[in-house]
Amino acid sequence: MGLPPNANDHEFARWVTDRATALDTAAPVEPGRVDRGLLRGLGDTGLLPALFPGTTDGGLACEAPATRLCLLREHLARLDTHAETALALQGLGTYPLLQSGTDRQRARWVPEAAAGRAVAAFALTEPDAGSDAAALELRAEPFGRGWRLHGEKTWISNAPDADFYTVFARTTPGTRSRGVTAFCVPADRPGLSGDPLEMLSPHALGHLVFDGVEVGPDDLVGVPDHGFAVAMRTLDLFRPSVGAFAVGMAGAALEAAKEHTGRRRAFGGPLNGLQTVAHTLAEMATRTEAARLLVYAAAAEYDDGGPAVTLKAAMAKLFATETAQYVVDTAVQLHGARALRRGHLLEHLYREVRAPRIYEGASEVQRQIIARHL
Repeated sequence: MGLPPNANDHEFARWVTDRATALDTAAPVEPGRVDRGLLRGLGDTGLLPALFPGTTDGGLACEAPATRLCLLREHLARLDTHAETALALQGLGTYPLLQSGTDRQRARWVPEAAAGRAVAAFALTEPDAGSDAAALELRAEPFGRGWRLHGEKTWISNAPDADFYTVFARTTPGTRSRGVTAFCVPADRPGLSGDPLEMLSPHALGHLVFDGVEVGPDDLVGVPDHGFAVAMRTLDLFRPSVGAFAVGMAGAALEAAKEHTGRRRAFGGPLNGLQTVAHTLAEMATRTEAARLLVYAAAAEYDDGGPAVTLKAAMAKLFATETAQYVVDTAVQLHGARALRRGHLLEHLYREVRAPRIYEGASEVQRQIIARHL
């Protein structure tokens, strides 16, 4: 099951593909709820452990975590977007513990998440704090040696089915990003409840209510009032990988369009013999390759500890998600009505491709980040 040591990118991609094709995703799952069987399969095949290298002792040992994450997400997305999303959300909810948590937190949760036995979630967004993430209103009120959490979170992936949440709450009022603290909150804490949300794409997404949920010093992720940095550190890693997810979807759509236009005959020849179709395919391929290059440049910047991590992550996330939207939509256009039939690959991708332009910082937010760095 293990990844060969010192595998190059091509070998790693083949390794991901082999294990993704071995996944059993036939078991029916209620739309909008966590597929625990799929997560266990991702653990058993080695795909989740590849996301958390060095987890036997709860540590993080990987020379290129961003590149590895991007390779996992791109190649999984080409084959199975549900498996890709399940894997990515495990990483998003758990990496704050890997990067900023305590040894006890890592030992308790990381091996379970890597095996697919525990479901993780990243709880940042609120009803009135989406793109402006520093406007958090979930209150952490002092109580004894700890705090009590009061408020709501919404659009939280894997909620309300997760087993633990990385929660960001306001410990110092009126200070925006400087007064936010991160906590690791097990789902069975009294006062924590939630409901699933029905969305365009059938991924687990929910709303959470914190009614006096008690957290203590052992639940701190990082230090008080520095939780916003914990969130941004995680997003700097995961934003290029959202671009990799988008590149994977664009690649799948491009391959479908190439196959269809080569097989479909119209006006006396194959569809791709028409100049307008051939040039459209050329544009789709060029944009997809440009997006891929931006994604892996951002991943390399992160892995090398370069000074432009946030800038390059924003560029990669922006360009790749916007490109995927264009490529999938254009592939649908080239296929015509057949692509919109329920169950068609492009019908599925058409629903999947919209959300990445919004989550983990909408395209408009990425443009603002880029402009600020200029």
